[in-house]
Amino acid sequence: MKSIKVLGTGCANCKTTLKLIEEAAKAKGVAVELEKIEDLQSIMSYGVMSTPGVVVDGKVVHAGGVPSRDKIAGWL
Repeated sequence: MKSIKVLGTGCANCKTTLKLIEEAAKAKGVAVELEKIEDLQSIMSYGVMSTPGVVVDGKVVHAGGVPSRDKIAGWL
């Protein structure tokens, strides 16, 4: 199971990113543990300065803007 964290304070792009990851995982039949991190200090601890940020299995793979469906599929 992949551990995926979406870092963001609750903006529309963060919510969209979370939804896209959920949909992609469901479509591929991949089990994911999806977590939304909204605490600013926690977000900054990953070195992410622009949200949404995405962390897969402890590694930052994306920051700033909504990732494409192809990019999300690559993480899964």
